[in-house]
Amino acid sequence: MKSEKYNYEITELDFFRDGKRIAGELYLPDFPFCPLVIISHGFGGSGDHSKPYAEYFAKNGIAAYVFDFIGGGEDIKSDGKMTEMSVLTEERDLGIVLDGLKENSRIDKENIFLLGRSQGGYVSTLVASERSQEIKGMVLLYPAYVIQDDVVERTSNGKHFKPLSSFLDHTVSDIYDRDAFSVDIYARMRRYSGEVLIIHGTDDQTVPIAYSCEAVETFPHARMEIIEGGGHGFIGKDNDKAMKPSLDFIKNLS
Repeated sequence: MKSEKYNYEITELDFFRDGKRIAGELYLPDFPFCPLVIISHGFGGSGDHSKPYAEYFAKNGIAAYVFDFIGGGEDIKSDGKMTEMSVLTEERDLGIVLDGLKENSRIDKENIFLLGRSQGGYVSTLVASERSQEIKGMVLLYPAYVIQDDVVERTSNGKHFKPLSSFLDHTVSDIYDRDAFSVDIYARMRRYSGEVLIIHGTDDQTVPIAYSCEAVETFPHARMEIIEGGGHGFIGKDNDKAMKPSLDFIKNLS
């Protein structure tokens, strides 16, 4: 793909799961047939946090879709409450988004990528493991593969599921804990045959980088970019350091 900069248009584009709205925006470059990256936000976040990535990709000729998971955070445009959300409900949301975007005639269906931030990286892994032939590659920013260990600790290894509990300053229900407890994320990684780029900071206090080191050894085809001193959720220069390798990864595979 050429390195020239493209103009792009932003269109509101919603999907639905079980009657609930998944609100999102499609960033579509002025280019006839585009690769696509679907960007998934983290726990308690929203698609707004990923708009700088969407703009960056679109300027470089790659379509991008940002959206809010149903119940994915407190400040979302999508329907639903966080007490109804889990990694498995978000897996369903992302699958519906993928199906819907594949119907767009401007999207190159042979070059669809997932980019996930934190829990969005975990959920992207779930979807890719089941739909390996449809996902050309994944970029995972500080993916939250710690989730199951957090639930194991919080529930005494699955012996005590509380109806409601506090997690990272948000209230979740036993739906969240039971679903996360049920998943063997490393077994799911082994099913994905595509290329994976993991970008993780050395000073991440929420998801220690060791989880991504293990993931790189587990995925059939993965490598990692390390951001020295980076925390959980890149800001400033760390964000800039993550954007370029993300773009290069997608361009090289498209």
